[in-house]
This record gives sequence, C-alpha cells and structure tokens, in this order.
Amino acid sequence: MAKITNYISDAFTELKDNVTWPEWAEVQRLTIIVAVFSVIFALVTFGVDKGFEVIVAKIYTLLKG
Repeated sequence: MAKITNYISDAFTELKDNVTWPEWAEVQRLTIIVAVFSVIFALVTFGVDKGFEVIVAKIYTLLKG
C-alpha cells in the first residue's frame, strides 16, 4: 500500500513542480480549434454516411425491380 501512496504522491509533485502548463488564452484557442475540427469531421462523416445510404438504396432498387 505504501508503494501506491508514494506513486500518487510523486505523480502530484511531478504535476505541480515539473509540468509546464499552458496559458489560459492558449487553452481556450486550442479548445476552439478542436471543437471546430470535431464539427467538421462529424459533418464529413454524416455526408459520407448519407452518400452510401443513397448509393445502397439505388442498388437495392435496381436489384429489386
């Protein structure tokens, strides 16, 4: 149990003393960039999915009739 406690304590010390944290403005800027690219990726994925839906529906219609 002492090893786990030491590990957690060392991890917190490392985060507090040795990690260089970004400025708040940079965090906000990068968060906006990630959000924008996430929305773009979701829209592209939606578009590809809808495109395949149309293609599969047309193929099904051709085979059915």
